[in-house]
Amino acid sequence: MLAEEDALIIGRVVAAYGIKGWVKVHSFTDPKDNIFSYQPWYLRSPTGWQQVKVTSWRIQGKSLVACIDGCADRTLAESSLLGRDIAMPRSALPAPQAGEYYWRDLIGLRVSLADGRVLGVIRQMLETGANDVMVVQGDSESIDRQERLIPWLPDRVVGKVDLVAGTVEVDWDPEF
Repeated sequence: MLAEEDALIIGRVVAAYGIKGWVKVHSFTDPKDNIFSYQPWYLRSPTGWQQVKVTSWRIQGKSLVACIDGCADRTLAESSLLGRDIAMPRSALPAPQAGEYYWRDLIGLRVSLADGRVLGVIRQMLETGANDVMVVQGDSESIDRQERLIPWLPDRVVGKVDLVAGTVEVDWDPEF
């Protein structure tokens, strides 16, 4: 059984596919077929995370489809797998290199300027193509309650990141 705090959601079962129990999978990984590199899978059930084995998979047009051990027909797939989150243990991820961070580790960090003024908390990260962006939401401890989009540009905008202290220091104009 996978503990809730160790579950990293990497996709979702979105539809049945065919009559032999295969399912369509929406992947949150990049590239999308990397989801099949993380085995075993755990599916969320009402009683917790249940380990399953993917016996086969393929790219089908623009979709991903998979066969899960023990699911032999469409009716079973629709009644027991549809809409379930797919997870893997966080502990199975490789440790990031120096200066690299998983987005999940950045969410919730407090963002401040070098002079100590707090801009808010990272609520999400966005991928824009040019660079990643922090969505920083002001709160009761920040200079205002404004939401700011701050580019993740190490050594230009992003200074010190301290995961233990839960802080990120940025060089950013708070009026922007």
